[in-house]
Amino acid sequence: MSQKETPNSPALHIDNVVKRYANHVALNEVSFDVLPQRIFGLLGPNGAGKTTLIRIINQISVSDSGTVKIFGESLKPKHIGTIGYLPEERGLYKKMKVGEQALYLARLKGLSKKEAQKNLDEWFERFEIKAWWNKKVEELSKGMAQKVQFITTVLHNPKLIILDEPFSGFDPVNAKLIKNEILRLREEGATIILSTHNMSSVEEICDDIALIHNSKVVLSGAVKEIRKQYSKNTYALEFEGNMLAFANSFWGGFEILEKTSENEKEHHAIVKLMDGVKLNDFLHGILPAVELKWIKEVIPSMNDVFIEAVNQKQTHDE
Repeated sequence: MSQKETPNSPALHIDNVVKRYANHVALNEVSFDVLPQRIFGLLGPNGAGKTTLIRIINQISVSDSGTVKIFGESLKPKHIGTIGYLPEERGLYKKMKVGEQALYLARLKGLSKKEAQKNLDEWFERFEIKAWWNKKVEELSKGMAQKVQFITTVLHNPKLIILDEPFSGFDPVNAKLIKNEILRLREEGATIILSTHNMSSVEEICDDIALIHNSKVVLSGAVKEIRKQYSKNTYALEFEGNMLAFANSFWGGFEILEKTSENEKEHHAIVKLMDGVKLNDFLHGILPAVELKWIKEVIPSMNDVFIEAVNQKQTHDE
């Protein structure tokens, strides 16, 4: 640990980063922190500025102003070895053999030939792809080639891993394999930034997110807290009794958004409580009229949150 690095330092600190291209502002005072050993979702529509920010973190381009720190230190060339980067545009040499290319890329990341071979043997065994070692990349399917590129991204045990659309091209089985590996890498100490449009993956594995829209951060925080923040006092429930009696039991206190009936007695409903109405008030009103089987709050999906946050920003800008 360096003198500047402390146990409480963010893995990545982005502070008021600005990047312009001619008359286009790609990043406009973007700020957020990525905490150590967390999976962080970097989200946003196409053209929002995510790729520009990733290029700055990887020192492929330079910001016009603002601060980027890695584990408490200002971004420097030495940090390239601290980062593992899987770009959205895959780039393996088609005519090279898989093993030969993997060894070459491992050596570029600073591993000795012995270290590289040992690490590759372990990863190829884990991914069950040892039989591909002497095949040319052009013989592989897109998913197989992406497995190899994922391995070469994390082979040198980077402390910060940036994955741009890592599930693209994978079938559900291999997408699950990659998700499990991402979770395992986090448990072993890595911090992971996941840039993706796959909101179900965000819900499954991300701890925190930042949503960038039109070059600005419009939403950031813990996934669970953000989903709760966007909830709308809506509940799903199952009950036995008369649907009309249920609808009239708490007049004016709620709106029935959906309702289905198994038979004359068993019913499901989704209700939205009016402003100021508490769940206990609602229950107090319906329990004399029907027999409640279960009730749970409807928490919006990250896809719903994404759409609403972007729409709110667009409405605000207009």
